[in-house]
Amino acid sequence: MEHLEYKVVIPAPAKKVWETMLQKETYKEWTAKSWPGAFYEGKWEKGQKIRFIGTDGSGTLADLVEVKPYERVFARHIAVLGPGGTEDRTSEVAKGWIGITEEYRFAEHLGKTTVTVSIETTPEWRKMFDEGWPGALDELKKITERRLTAA
Repeated sequence: MEHLEYKVVIPAPAKKVWETMLQKETYKEWTAKSWPGAFYEGKWEKGQKIRFIGTDGSGTLADLVEVKPYERVFARHIAVLGPGGTEDRTSEVAKGWIGITEEYRFAEHLGKTTVTVSIETTPEWRKMFDEGWPGALDELKKITERRLTAA
């Protein structure tokens, strides 16, 4: 496994950044920068399963191992979703994806929040994460800032 890490500093309280990152509508907005049409199904609660889904219904299924509001989310991928949402745990693609972890940390200091995304992944997925996360986090920052000025 390879360790990847991406960060962004957003001039907003952790609660506002958390809400912007994880509410269904704004999640679709910031992920659209790197993964157009992506959305999720599920609740951001410890012990829940969450489906990360693309436009054709394919994606991944993850267990939410830890969720501390405004501080941390830790997810472990447990299956690949085929078109239409069928769970796959046995194909070679699934075997290469199962076990990948994602962690989102929110650290607030002096009215600014640093969001750190840490991923443990297999080498074949590194390019997707490296190409996607920086732009997605930049978009998250823009959307959060826009929501602050609109409030």
